[in-house]
Amino acid sequence: MNKSIRTFWAGAALLGLSAIAWAADPPAEGQGPMHHSAAADGAKAAPTDDELIASAMMAAPKKVALNATIVVPDAKGGMRTLRKGSNGFTCMPDNPETPGPDPMCWDKNAGDWIDAYMNHKAPPTGKVGLMYMLAGGTDASNTDPYAAKPTASNHWIKTGPHIMIVGADAGFYDTYPKDADPDTKSPYVMWAGTPYLHLMAPTR
Repeated sequence: MNKSIRTFWAGAALLGLSAIAWAADPPAEGQGPMHHSAAADGAKAAPTDDELIASAMMAAPKKVALNATIVVPDAKGGMRTLRKGSNGFTCMPDNPETPGPDPMCWDKNAGDWIDAYMNHKAPPTGKVGLMYMLAGGTDASNTDPYAAKPTASNHWIKTGPHIMIVGADAGFYDTYPKDADPDTKSPYVMWAGTPYLHLMAPTR
């Protein structure tokens, strides 16, 4: 599961997330805050653990984020737990290589859904999952679950702060618009017609 989550976060255009892998090892002594400081050679300074945790907590409501497990990809291709949680939610911080803020939190069922997506398997049935991206999301295709960049036919859309409901029965999604070019300011179904359809519900 950890490997799949890292790959999902680092390279997949999923749920408004499209990213490039970045190292999240602790910064050397004297390095400054995330995004605003650079090392002597011009490279970006690595964020501190406290900064990564604060970023990850922006994804979900405060009461959820306070007790969530916080994880981040590490430089060796694995996952590093920054803080162990107790409520079944897992959160990841923003990836600084993407255009906008995209921290994310998900519950266990959503984690199983992500794992199925990453392995091109059918999502588990009867396991409705919840995901938060309250700080926003990076752009993605609304029709192709594995698209990495916009084309003339993959209906690339822009997403703002939102929640996602995954793994629900088909009848649930039938009550929401499934347009290829949706009004992203209202709830709509993303990736309709695929095993990975899910509800996108904007929060503002």
